[in-house]
Amino acid sequence: MLDAVPMTRAGYDKIKADIARMENEELPAITEKLALAREEGDLKENAEYHAQRENQGELMARINLLKDKIARAQIVDMSELPRDEVVFGCTVTVEDQADGMEEEFTFVGAGEEDYKHGKILVTSPIGKGLLGKKVNEIAEIEVPSGLMTLKVVKIEFRDE
Repeated sequence: MLDAVPMTRAGYDKIKADIARMENEELPAITEKLALAREEGDLKENAEYHAQRENQGELMARINLLKDKIARAQIVDMSELPRDEVVFGCTVTVEDQADGMEEEFTFVGAGEEDYKHGKILVTSPIGKGLLGKKVNEIAEIEVPSGLMTLKVVKIEFRDE
């Protein structure tokens, strides 16, 4: 069984809108460019035609990926989640036990991630490692660069 993809209603709606935009605006534009390129003659040596076919394939792959996320979507009701532990939708402040630096993460679902602003997927290694932890508990998380040890300093719910 494929894993459910947790997300808020806003994240779900954003993905649906992205799919609609790609299918109704971007795909027809590529199809039109393909038709124009086809009119130029020999397809074997037609770089514009091959470029548009590649663009079409990449766009279809993105659409299919988003449709898969929507099919596996699990809309999370934030009012039913515990308030004293790290859960979907919370903002958690952690202290890296290696260097004492504090970092803040907000755990979001598919379509809402924004790594520059600390919004990370709840299904990421850090998200999975911190889920269920309470203030002052320590999580050891396997990340590509090794073992990360984080202490939960604060748990907040900001977007309510």
